[in-house]
Amino acid sequence: MTTNEKPKRKHIACGDVVAGCAFTASAESDQDLIEKVAAHAAQDHGVKEVTPELAAKVKAAIRTA
Repeated sequence: MTTNEKPKRKHIACGDVVAGCAFTASAESDQDLIEKVAAHAAQDHGVKEVTPELAAKVKAAIRTA
């Protein structure tokens, strides 16, 4: 990466994991993005535990731009 290039941000649309959800988030790293998604899932979807299956779906839905 040259000094003029910006780091690529990570993006997710919850609707790619949970049909009908309009939540989107972005962050500099996967870890920061997953923390935002976990907070959203707990607050808006009542998710108390992130199962390995759910974690895999979330990771698969992360896009880099």
